[in-house]
Amino acid sequence: MKRILYVTSEAVPFIKTGGLADVAGSLPKCFNKEEFDVRVILPKYMCMSEEWKSKMNYVTHFYMDLAWRSQYVGVLEMQYDGVQFYFIDNEYYFSGAKPYGNIYQDIEKFAFFSKAALSALPLIGFRPDIVHCHDWQTGLIPVLLKDKFHEGEFFRDMKSIITIHNLKFQGVWDVKTVRDITGLPAYYFTPDKLEAYGDANYLKGGIVYADAITTVSNTYAEEIKMPFYGEGLDGLMRARSNSLRGIVNGIDYDEYNPETDTMLEYNYNVRNFRKEKIKNKRALQRELGLAQNDSTFMVGIVSRLTDQKGFDLIAHMMDEICQNDIQLVVLGTGEERYENMFRHFAWKYQGKVSANIFYSEALSHKIYGSCDAFLMPSLFEPCGLSQLMSLRYGTVPIVRETGGLKDTVIPYNEYESTGTGFSFANYNAHEMYNTMQYAMHIYYNKKREWNKLIDRGMAMDFSWNSSADKYAELYNWL
Repeated sequence: MKRILYVTSEAVPFIKTGGLADVAGSLPKCFNKEEFDVRVILPKYMCMSEEWKSKMNYVTHFYMDLAWRSQYVGVLEMQYDGVQFYFIDNEYYFSGAKPYGNIYQDIEKFAFFSKAALSALPLIGFRPDIVHCHDWQTGLIPVLLKDKFHEGEFFRDMKSIITIHNLKFQGVWDVKTVRDITGLPAYYFTPDKLEAYGDANYLKGGIVYADAITTVSNTYAEEIKMPFYGEGLDGLMRARSNSLRGIVNGIDYDEYNPETDTMLEYNYNVRNFRKEKIKNKRALQRELGLAQNDSTFMVGIVSRLTDQKGFDLIAHMMDEICQNDIQLVVLGTGEERYENMFRHFAWKYQGKVSANIFYSEALSHKIYGSCDAFLMPSLFEPCGLSQLMSLRYGTVPIVRETGGLKDTVIPYNEYESTGTGFSFANYNAHEMYNTMQYAMHIYYNKKREWNKLIDRGMAMDFSWNSSADKYAELYNWL
């Protein structure tokens, strides 16, 4: 039996700000229980809902040195979906309305969490073979395993993996403060270890010291070895490329299932979507005050409204896009200029554009279950989950060929009748627009081909089970 510990700053269903929570919460239950004992440890944030906090059981507490401070560490636990979850409790660090705050507070908070998670292991009686760390918040763990903890018998042969969900966020602060917080000796703060460009960098420490590194798609694993995507660490990624592999994320196929989804007005599946899915489109047009028309090409966008997601391309072509027989349904929040841009076009093209500048789980499901196509022209996208959801719901993705989008959407080829979506290579507004035009042409003039695209998309398997198989291989290899 191999024992694996996931250390993460968020996990569904307890706390979520992004895709990391889906990985840490959904993946552990997909492993074969005979072969793997996978457990998860995360902070007990004050902002978690009472529903979860009331179900946690006290395990133990102790005091721990963090450099010159002595801090309380409480440990709670609960079972969920057959997986054992542990929670690190400390009200000083984990109060607040959100899991993340100012970076200078987070730097100390996650130094505390990383050390506390390791320190708690002997007391809860779980000795993992592999500690699987996620993103910069747990970047200190591989460092600590090679430093303070290496001396103890308990930790000696423990291996570590770090998964990079988004290389843009690295946990960077000045060396003096980080040394003061962590108590790590000066030896660690050199350019071949934790120091990068004059500052201390948690993620870099994790990458240097982990036994294996993964990221969330094959293409992204290649891209981050190049300066454009490497966020200043491309040299390090090249140096460690033999320990780096890409494993695509999945989605929860029970939660995202058009046949049983309770948030949809009408359920459908791969056999009856031709008749049933259109009913959702009518219902959404009614709900959002769009022109009632079955045949209009309806495009969905569910996203953070930021540069990373390609919204400058959309802003550039918005007037041209709206000259077509098209409806655009947007859901999300983010940079003010994009929020206002969509509000403006919703006013200018009433009945064509619906701007929903908030977040709603129910509306996101309705968009996946109603639209004809889904637009994701990202500048970079480590994995991306929206395109997996749209494939699952028979909504044809239109994406830029980067990161996980390139790995999961097969571009349509009309001569061979293959593919599951439409894609374009260059980060260029006109190239995006031409690809949308081409998709529209197939939708309006080659309906049978369009429906076959949907058939193939809905038949793809991006459930967590296929990701779990790849991680299992990695664990066995380590």
